Amino acid sequence: MEDLKQHILDGLGAAVNGAEIAFGELTIQARREEIVKTITFLRDDPICRFTTLIDLCGSDYPEREQRFEVVYHMLSMHLNHRVRIKISTDEDTAVPTLSGLFPNANWYEREAFDMYGIIFDEHPDLRRLLTDYNFEGYPLRKDFPLTGFVEVRYDEERKEVIYEPVTLPQEFRDFDFMSPWEGAKYVQDAEEKGEGT
Repeated sequence: MEDLKQHILDGLGAAVNGAEIAFGELTIQARREEIVKTITFLRDDPICRFTTLIDLCGSDYPEREQRFEVVYHMLSMHLNHRVRIKISTDEDTAVPTLSGLFPNANWYEREAFDMYGIIFDEHPDLRRLLTDYNFEGYPLRKDFPLTGFVEVRYDEERKEVIYEPVTLPQEFRDFDFMSPWEGAKYVQDAEEKGEGT
């Protein structure tokens, strides 16, 4: 794994910011504008042979200046190795699309756009995928409200689907999942040891 890491760093040079091996997995920090070059190298290099794009997903870190990470997972069936590639971006800066290299990237990039609002430059069909076309906001951003903004229901009288502002008939509750009997047992044990009052 260490040899593969060094080969990738030597082959990509300034296209990557670094690489590390943690928990038996190789993670590469790539530059956003060089992601197509990086993925192409990993796919076509005869030593790497990461020919399968397993997944592409987003992560949100609102406290960072570039709040989003786009994470690519690739597999080399020839070597039985996996690699993770990470790049950072913000709300306004587009990430180059990989749909020309891997057809399945089209779907994954649409998911990342729909859930996080990550923009992919030159994507052939970047539109909502999992939410409605008129959905407002991006549900996996950490600043998106847990309840959403609107609720959808079918109105029997109007015979159509309607959107209404969210109404919560009760407040959020905080549950204590410990059984009262188990709690009593712990109190009893503490009292027997002279720790309770």
